[in-house]
Amino acid sequence: MSINRRDLIGASLAVGLGAASAQALAQAAAWPSKPIRLVVPYPPGGSSDIIARAIAQPLSEALKQSVIVDNKAGANGNLGADLVAKSAPDGYTLLLCDTGALAISPSVYTKLGFDPSKDLRGVTMLAYSPHLLVVHPSVQASNLKELVALSKRTDLNFAVTAMGSAPHLAGVAVERASSAKWQYIPYKGGSQAVTDTIAGQTQILMNGMLATLPHVQSGKLKILGVSKSTRMPLIGNVPTLAEQGLTNFESGTWQGLLVSNGTPAAVVSRLNAELIKIIRSPDIRAKLAGQGAEVVTMTPTQQDEVFNRERSRWAKVVADAGIKLD
Repeated sequence: MSINRRDLIGASLAVGLGAASAQALAQAAAWPSKPIRLVVPYPPGGSSDIIARAIAQPLSEALKQSVIVDNKAGANGNLGADLVAKSAPDGYTLLLCDTGALAISPSVYTKLGFDPSKDLRGVTMLAYSPHLLVVHPSVQASNLKELVALSKRTDLNFAVTAMGSAPHLAGVAVERASSAKWQYIPYKGGSQAVTDTIAGQTQILMNGMLATLPHVQSGKLKILGVSKSTRMPLIGNVPTLAEQGLTNFESGTWQGLLVSNGTPAAVVSRLNAELIKIIRSPDIRAKLAGQGAEVVTMTPTQQDEVFNRERSRWAKVVADAGIKLD
């Protein structure tokens, strides 16, 4: 019986693919066999950092390996995200970040060294918290209408957690929809933006509820509205921005975990299962709920769908506002 060259090539490819598949399965079965790096691409103290430190120890116990939180801040989270995107796809370098900000980056940055939709793969969403519109207590406004009127009479500085971030674009959307006027002051993370607003160096801030609510509760910041479709009992009768004239306005911080594309499916599946179990545990759920964050878990595919939806939504805001960064 004769065997042609095409058959030989096909057989060789099948053997090669079978060997590669077997190797990937063996690697996944042995995972994890060394410490895991959990990259947070923002400074300590922000929403992503809060969640990362809440899950690190339980994840370490579940995987029987050290889980090290590593803050790699810069460029609105893009430096840390780039690091993970270009890391070996072996499940030992994880990214915990605001996936909304990550979805915005391709529209905002003219020079982005990675493509979030191609170089990163979702594992699961972890939590969602709406943005709070807050001001320094000295600001003479108790609602959005009064803030808009004040912004037309005096200069107001709006603290931006990072240029091109979800809170930044939420602020731009509010400004454009309400005809307000303020100046944007950029920071390298939410923690410093909050600190300077508390100090009165900036007057206005939109930021994730998880990192902002404690300062509202302590009286260091005054809340004017919440960017959720419905009011939240946790903050009493604070009206939504939609109720205050911004029809259907909703924005927030989506905290999710991602890995570099090509990470074995078995590793992604294990991470997904362990993280869902951890974030849904009564103590962590209660802790986050007490600060205004809602536990939200998903399959990797569902997370990708949210990512794509957020990317399309904010691309229009970026285009309309003409925001571009190098």
